[in-house]
Amino acid sequence: MLDRSESALGTVLRSRFYRSAFLSLLIAGVGLSAATPQLTLFLVRDLGTPLPVAGLYYVTNVASPIAGFIVGRWSDRSHDRLLWFRICSVVGALGWLLMASANAVWMPFVISTLALSVAGGSMAQLFAACRDELSRHPTRAENRVIATIRMAFTTGWILGPVFGSWFGGVFGLRALLVATAACVFGAIIPLGRQRVERYDDPARVTSVERGRIEHMMPLLVFTAVCVLAMTGDTIKFGYLPIYMAEQLHVSDSVRGLVIGIQPLLELLLLPVVARLADRYGPMRAMTVGAVLGLAGNLAYALSTSVAGLFLGQVLNAGLWACVGALGVSIAQHLYPEGAGTASGVFLGAIPLGSAIGGTIGGIGVAAIGLPHVFFIPATLTAFAIAAFTLLSVREARAS
Repeated sequence: MLDRSESALGTVLRSRFYRSAFLSLLIAGVGLSAATPQLTLFLVRDLGTPLPVAGLYYVTNVASPIAGFIVGRWSDRSHDRLLWFRICSVVGALGWLLMASANAVWMPFVISTLALSVAGGSMAQLFAACRDELSRHPTRAENRVIATIRMAFTTGWILGPVFGSWFGGVFGLRALLVATAACVFGAIIPLGRQRVERYDDPARVTSVERGRIEHMMPLLVFTAVCVLAMTGDTIKFGYLPIYMAEQLHVSDSVRGLVIGIQPLLELLLLPVVARLADRYGPMRAMTVGAVLGLAGNLAYALSTSVAGLFLGQVLNAGLWACVGALGVSIAQHLYPEGAGTASGVFLGAIPLGSAIGGTIGGIGVAAIGLPHVFFIPATLTAFAIAAFTLLSVREARAS
C-alpha cells in the first residue's frame, strides 16, 4: 500500500469516518468563527463591560492547554476515541448557552475558563481519532489527508464571520451565541454512532511510557516554539484595522479585504504545504513557514501603505497553512505514546498564543506604537526559526 501513489481526497471520500470528520469540523468552524469576533462587542454592548476589561476576556485562553492536556490524558486511557469528542462538544454547547444567558460581567470569564476551554478539546480528539485511523491504515498521503480534513475548519472560519455579522445584526448577539451552541452540538451529528478504537502500537510499552514526563519534552518544546511563531496573529487582528483606519485612512471595504485575504489563501495553501511535507519532511516545511511568518511581520512593521499589509497577509498565510496542515501531525509523531494528549496540548496552545500575543500587543503599542509593534513578533518568530532548524536536524539524525 505504501508503494503506490495515493490521492488524499480519494482516501477521505472512501472513508465514512473521514467524511464525517470533515463535515463535523465544517459545522464547528462556522459556529465558532461566527461568535468569536463578536464576543468583545457582546461584553461591551449587552453586559456593559468597560472596554479595557473586555479586552482581558482572551486571557481566559490560558486555561486551554491545561484542559487539552487533561482531556487528552483521559482520551488516551479510553477505548473509544470519539467518546471524549462527544463529551467536549456537549460541554461546549452548554457553555455557549450559558454565555447567551449571562447577565453579569464575571460570567463570560468563568464560562470561558471552565467550559469553553474544555470544549476546545473536541477538535483535538477528532484529530487523535484521525491519527488512530491512519496508524491502522497507513498511507504515504497522511499529511495531505489531515490537511484535507483541516480544510473544513478553515472553510468554516471563512464563512462564519460573514454569517455572524449578518445574524447578530438581524437577531441580536445573544441569539448568535445560541446559534453557536447549536453548531457546536451539531458537530456530533455527522459522526452518528461511529466508534474509533484507540490504536496502541504493539511495539511500545504504552502503559509505562505514557506516565513519563520526559517523553513529552519534544512535544512541549515544539508546541512552545509554535506559540512563539503565532504571537503576531492576535496583534494583527487587534491593531491592523486601527492602523489602517487612523493612520492610512483606508476605506472599510479595503480593511475588510486586507483582513479577509489571509484565511482564503491559507485554505488554498493547505494541500500545497501537505504535499511538500510528504516530499521533504514536515519539520522542514514548518521551518519554511516560520520564515514566511518572519517576513510577514517585517512587512507589517515596515509598511507605509496597504500594499505592504497585503504582502504581510500573503506571507503569514504561508505560516498558518503550515501550522494548520502539519502542526497536529508533528505533535502526534513527537509523542506517539498518546495521540490524544499530543493533540490536546498542541491545539490548546493556539489560544494560549492568542493570549500572549494580546498582552505583548498592548504593551508594545504603548511603548513603540504602530506599525513598529510588529518588530516584537518578528523577533519571536526569528527565535522560532532557529528552534525549528534544530528540531529538523534532530529529526534527520533520528531517521
